[in-house]
Amino acid sequence: MCLAVPGRVLGVEDRDGTRMATVDFGGVVKDVCLEYLPDLRVGEYAIVHVGFALQRLDEESARRTLELFENLGMLQEEFGDPWEQAAAQGEPQQPSHDVTAPEARP
Repeated sequence: MCLAVPGRVLGVEDRDGTRMATVDFGGVVKDVCLEYLPDLRVGEYAIVHVGFALQRLDEESARRTLELFENLGMLQEEFGDPWEQAAAQGEPQQPSHDVTAPEARP
């Protein structure tokens, strides 16, 4: 699943002509492109989807949404390590690369 998640801007910089921000999503920090919100400032909140800040958000709404996502486990689902998540859920390992024809296997 790919969510639009609220985050708080920790820092802003220009990287190779692209305005970028370091954004905190309830403890998970990621780099975000600010091309759609070039005037976003440190301390402000924005809705972020697939690495792009799309809309400003007030602090109270952002905090409530982050808390709800955290309670539902959606932040870990969105930002967590997929290998770790699969192991925790007991998903089967990747299939072996046995190239023997099925009928020839014991």
